[in-house]
Amino acid sequence: MQFFDDSLLPENQDPLVIQVAPYAPSFFPRDSDDIPVSYADQVQKAVDCYNAGATVLHVHVREPDGKGSKDLDRFNEMLDRLRSAVPGMMLQVGGSISFAPKGEGEAAKWLSDDTRHMLADLNPKPDQVTLAVNTNQMNVMELITEDDAGGTSMWEPAYREAYTEMYYEAGPAFMKEHIKRLTASGIQTHFMVGCVRDLETVERLVRNGHYMGPLVLNWVAIGGGHDGPNPRNLMEFINRLPQNAVFTIEGLMRNVYPLCTMGIAMGVHVRVGQEDNLWGRKGERATSVQQIEKLVRISEELFRPIASADQARRIYKIGEFYGSVDETLAKNGWLPNRAGPADTAALRAVA
Repeated sequence: MQFFDDSLLPENQDPLVIQVAPYAPSFFPRDSDDIPVSYADQVQKAVDCYNAGATVLHVHVREPDGKGSKDLDRFNEMLDRLRSAVPGMMLQVGGSISFAPKGEGEAAKWLSDDTRHMLADLNPKPDQVTLAVNTNQMNVMELITEDDAGGTSMWEPAYREAYTEMYYEAGPAFMKEHIKRLTASGIQTHFMVGCVRDLETVERLVRNGHYMGPLVLNWVAIGGGHDGPNPRNLMEFINRLPQNAVFTIEGLMRNVYPLCTMGIAMGVHVRVGQEDNLWGRKGERATSVQQIEKLVRISEELFRPIASADQARRIYKIGEFYGSVDETLAKNGWLPNRAGPADTAALRAVA
């Protein structure tokens, strides 16, 4: 992405889109008094987050016993309730479904490819499903300290070990097929990208015709296989983005606030919520709503307005798909593919 001399002025920036992840599949309800369990409480949490200023809801679902759900029927029920309760909110289903361990000492892992592909068949359909890019380690414990997770299930030895050893599978065949199915269902692929290497993979998917739509993505700065919360990492990532990318910053624990503040100042978008962070200032818990309210205050102090539901949908380009590789490259602000031998010969003939 390129910056002009006036790019930091709020009148030249899009309104801020706040993405919220309040359902926290990595934690148990006993870890926070802000993790809803029942359908009614999960829906009310969405309403509260929307009223606070969030316009994108990262959706996971809980079973009645509080564990993260892997039941697609429960996702359908939840999506139906959310469509009625927060019709203006964009619904973004987490492509992992749930990566929480089922029981003590069990591995934290994602579901099979076939099960994840079924997210393309959700009804009502979400606006987006997130797609992790490339099989990768996801050792969030590399950055999490006892200050962050002490007293929660994540700091208990068995779970800490499970998350330390966690990885996700997102190989080439899975990514291509998943994008194909989501696109066929009219669902936008939201790329979850941990570093420049993964961004290059997304670009190659586009250049080879496997994805033809707007580049809407999160930079997931959670360490342990992804970038860490170093501003140099952030700036290098932004430097490598095509000009028209729709970009959201996602951090971990209290690093969320400085990273998101930088994002607000630069005109990109932000994510908060209990899935990523339990805290306000050190030692003080902050609900998902309080985290949203904090970023709203920061953005307003910088005179950057918060996106309305309609504005957020336009910024995210929901429902927009392209008809060719060339159109996809041009719309996103990438250079066109290099001309092949036949194209080069034709150009020389014209010259």
